[in-house]
Amino acid sequence: MTETLPASATRHLLRFGGDFVPFIADRAEGSFVFDKAGRRVLDFTSGQMSAILGHSHPEVTETIREGAGRLVHLFSSMLSQPVIDLAEKLASLMPGLPRVLLLSTGGEANEAAIRIAKLVTGKFEIVGFAQSWHGMTGGAAAATYKAGRRGYGPVAAGSFAIPAPNAFRPRFPGVTWRQELDDSFDLLDRQSTGNLAAFIVEPILSSGGILVLPPGYLRALHAKCRERGMLLIVDEAQTGVGRTGRMFASEHDGIVPDIMTLSKTLGAGLPLSAVMTSDEIAAECNARDFLFYTTHVNDPLPAMVGLKVLEIVQRDGLAAWADIKGAQLRAGLKAIGDDHSCVADVRGRGLLLGLEFGDTADMAAAALSDAVTDRALDLGLSANIVRAGSSGGVMRIAPPLTISTEELDLGVSILRQAVVDVTSGKMAQAAE
Repeated sequence: MTETLPASATRHLLRFGGDFVPFIADRAEGSFVFDKAGRRVLDFTSGQMSAILGHSHPEVTETIREGAGRLVHLFSSMLSQPVIDLAEKLASLMPGLPRVLLLSTGGEANEAAIRIAKLVTGKFEIVGFAQSWHGMTGGAAAATYKAGRRGYGPVAAGSFAIPAPNAFRPRFPGVTWRQELDDSFDLLDRQSTGNLAAFIVEPILSSGGILVLPPGYLRALHAKCRERGMLLIVDEAQTGVGRTGRMFASEHDGIVPDIMTLSKTLGAGLPLSAVMTSDEIAAECNARDFLFYTTHVNDPLPAMVGLKVLEIVQRDGLAAWADIKGAQLRAGLKAIGDDHSCVADVRGRGLLLGLEFGDTADMAAAALSDAVTDRALDLGLSANIVRAGSSGGVMRIAPPLTISTEELDLGVSILRQAVVDVTSGKMAQAAE
């Protein structure tokens, strides 16, 4: 790499999941992040897949500035008008889920959703996908199978996983996703103690390798849950608020889940999440004394930001823009794949896309994907690799919904050059 981290960073900061990238951000604006020297990096990850309006959006910045001088934090049982207004706005966007709880992070929202499901059903078994990521707190971590399960002792009792459908790398070639889903639930029924409470699902498994659930899958999964008295929790941390071309990705399948969680994109980079559910489930929660008292529940300042984010996404037609720009980005990525056999697959929806790398004669897919990501950062593009299994890697690409045509072209151009440099051996020559 062309840069190294300061000694103080490596000396004092605790690593929490992989290495830090050798870039020290000083400021960010729009689709770019800058260091102190003025070097700019095009952000193809929207921060941590969250800054859907780009960095330092002027209206969001003004909302924070004005809100910080008016109302930031309150006693947890005290309401404010921004909280009431955001709940009403979210309910209008998903009419079947009119009850809203505002929290801080996606893990916290999923924790609350799982807790609701257990309380309302009177059961405790939670099912997820084997490639899932729902958070790092207790219940959410127990439903996360992508990583982080070893070395921490037992997880919550009744934690089960089934395989997610993968059209590019099918577990059983020739078997349809419906057959796989039927078989998975048959095995699940055999293992369950009769206490199935909920299934928690991402419409696109992002950390799992940008695995897009096929059309009809969510609807079929919802039916499986209803047959067993389970609730369906849809985790829209990365897919919600317009990123996939709809306000919520579950709309692609035309379903209303029992519980939906939002985070990342709702706060456009600020810590804000939401749990949404039905009147019936809310009534049962009240009857059974649901408890989820946290320090920052229903905080007013994040609610102000959430309201502004939803206003901008709707006013500026950014969900439709994500569809249009997603098609442009997909075409650019496919063109790279057409010219370079190391690109094995391009998939995703809207502005949440994945570029999967395959083995070449000279490099394994895992090393190749890492090298391309590192080279892209050298050239001025920030992207992110998620492992697609025991080997290989998928570049996760989620630029802001506000990204321009020219910025997308620039990103594709940089990525193409990174692939060329790595596969032609220029990186190895430079190292020598």
